[in-house]
Amino acid sequence: MTHHPTAPLDVLDPLDPLDRVDRYRDTLPRRIGRAEDFGPLTLFVREDGGRPLHARPTQGWRGRPVTAADVADVRARQRELGVPESFEWVHESAPGLRPAVEEAGLPVTPRPLLILPEEAPTPPLADLTPPGVQVVTLAPDSPWLPSAVATAYLSFANLGTHVGDVGPADLPEAQTRHAPETALMARRIREGSTTLVAAVEDGVAVSSGLLPGVVDGVTEICAVATLPTARRRGLALAVTAALIREARSRKAHTVFLGATDPQVARIYTRLGFHLTATALET
Repeated sequence: MTHHPTAPLDVLDPLDPLDRVDRYRDTLPRRIGRAEDFGPLTLFVREDGGRPLHARPTQGWRGRPVTAADVADVRARQRELGVPESFEWVHESAPGLRPAVEEAGLPVTPRPLLILPEEAPTPPLADLTPPGVQVVTLAPDSPWLPSAVATAYLSFANLGTHVGDVGPADLPEAQTRHAPETALMARRIREGSTTLVAAVEDGVAVSSGLLPGVVDGVTEICAVATLPTARRRGLALAVTAALIREARSRKAHTVFLGATDPQVARIYTRLGFHLTATALET
């Protein structure tokens, strides 16, 4: 693989929300993997057995512009490692990367990135929770942990906001299939590196979401997912509200998330999030 001399890092503006997000997205992967230097690009390689990580622009890089050849170098390394050829970044923080990625032959998917203003009130969880549903922060030994993990995988395998056929009856098989991921999640919760929230109904988690950690007062709400049969009931909104409360209890002043599409983004604005930028991924 080709390495380039590392350029000095510029000082990011601690008051700029996008600079905070950029620093967070560079720092968090280093806690669970190693960083490989490709000049204007950095590849993160996971070392804890979880899902593979991605490449992103090198934070503060002010050397030569990124090129399709740089992207090709990283892709070659990803193929060598047997991991997906995945890149993630914020367009406004690295506007020159998209043309290079597309020239290298990778399709790019835009997603809305939303930030919750510091002054936004904490959402009233009780008012957002549907009757018969309990929204809880899960312990590593929670009986609802396996269904919370399985719900996320089933939901993301059936993307959208429409009501579908996949539901609680599909959880037992999915729980068995994703037992290793559940064990890893239990370990992260026990270590304090992840907070997992679930909406529980009739003894199983039908919606879930997580915080992967707080870095210098910044955190991201991730993987908010609802079983297709349970959609259109406000469960994801309630889970997100609980995650906001968890984030603020952990002294996070900047909370952000990436929505799958503009329709989903509009749902999160009901909790006070503002559409701020565009997250891009391959």
